[in-house]
Amino acid sequence: MKRKIETGTIVRTAVLIFALVNQILIMCGINPLPFTQEAVGETVSLILTVGASLLAWWKNNSFSQAALEADEYKIEINNINAYMEDEEGE
Repeated sequence: MKRKIETGTIVRTAVLIFALVNQILIMCGINPLPFTQEAVGETVSLILTVGASLLAWWKNNSFSQAALEADEYKIEINNINAYMEDEEGE
């Protein structure tokens, strides 16, 4: 079965190439992007803050009924596993 290149791989490669070309142009004294360093810093800070906020909000926060039931099932499985480990240790 022939595997396809993942979209994430293509996006990461394109961003890397863009960043490298941008850095080379800056080193040559050419500012390819019409932004001040302050504006870029603020934008990067905003992106990191929004990304971290969304990740913290979404990660392990169950909203659907199926997710809530899966959380209960996971707790039951963990309890069973802990009990089995205790029994084996005695």
